[in-house]
Formats: sequence, C-alpha cells, structure tokens
Amino acid sequence: HRAPAAARRIVSDVPALIDRAAALLGRIEDLLPSAPATPDWSAQAFRWRKERGRGHLQAVPHPHRVAIGDLLCLEQQRAEIERNTRQFLAGRSANNVLLWGSRGTGKSSLVKALFNELRGHGLRLIEVDKDDLVELPDILELVRYRSERFLVFCDDLSFEANETGYKALKAALEGSISAAPDNLLIYATSNRRHLMPEFQRENRE
Repeated sequence: HRAPAAARRIVSDVPALIDRAAALLGRIEDLLPSAPATPDWSAQAFRWRKERGRGHLQAVPHPHRVAIGDLLCLEQQRAEIERNTRQFLAGRSANNVLLWGSRGTGKSSLVKALFNELRGHGLRLIEVDKDDLVELPDILELVRYRSERFLVFCDDLSFEANETGYKALKAALEGSISAAPDNLLIYATSNRRHLMPEFQRENRE
C-alpha cells in the first residue's frame, strides 16, 4: 500500500515542479544576452547602444539638423573635411579625422553639418560613446558588406592610461588581423591634441 501512496504524492507534485522549473528558466533568460536586433538600414543615422550585454545599432529618426551655412569662421576646416569625405563617398583614398580644439569651437557641429550635407549621397553616421569603443570590431563587421558609406563618430574623445577603448580604436585605425572595411571612416573630436596623457618619464630615455 505504500508504493501507490508515494506514487500519488509524486504525481501531485509534478505541476508544482513544472511551475518552479518554468520560473527558474524565466529568471535565467533574463540574465542571458538578447538576440541582436536587425538594424533599420533605411535610417541614415544610428547610435550604438548596449542592452543586456549585447550591442546593436539604434536608428535615429530625427538627427540634429545643423546646416553647413550656419557655421562661421570654419571655412578652412570645412573645406578640408568636406574634400576628404567626398573622396570617401567616391570610393577614393580618404583619411580618418580628428578635430581638436577648445570646447565650443564647433567641432562636433561641423561633423553633423557635413553629414546633413552629404547624407543624400549615401553617407551614414554611427555615433559611438567612448566607453563603447571596445565594440568597434562588432560595428566594423556589421557594416562591412553594406553598400552605404559610414562615418563612425565619437565626440569629446580622450583616454586615460591603459583604457581598453584606446586599444580597440588603435586596432581599427592601424589594422589588426582583420582589415578595416573600405566603407567606413572614423571621425572624432577632442578638446585635447593628444588623446593619451603624456608623462615626462616616458621621454627620459
């Protein structure tokens, strides 16, 4: 008589066990990275965002509408960066760009205005925070085979010693085992001419 009673207890406990297992799986799923969202490639501007440990391109439907004609006293800088960007759009040789100078001198506005000027020619903008530069390899692979031409824009850039973002940026600029895609340039602004701090002890030898 004991065996049937034990069996009945086990059978009666099964629904509770199933509920507990389902709740446990739900908590585990909350901790796991979500599947990467497919970028909305119809957008012209993006931000790189991280959610639950995974980065993705978030479309920016209403980019800051700065016009080239609104910028004053930047004629020389505008001519140089516009020439470089037009060469990039034409598939010719072009350079990554660092705009440096005092705060409030129009560095980031120049990049935004240039994007607005040329976005109708296939130029796309990806804004990346300095703390997310470690994700650069993922961004490069995401856009590598796209037909559009991308500017990765990092505003107010500077690094402290041994920051991991600096190593990722250096690898993207100088190349690693994986070549940088031909359809991407990095445009950055900084209030410092030297992105890394310089110390006298480094020059003693």
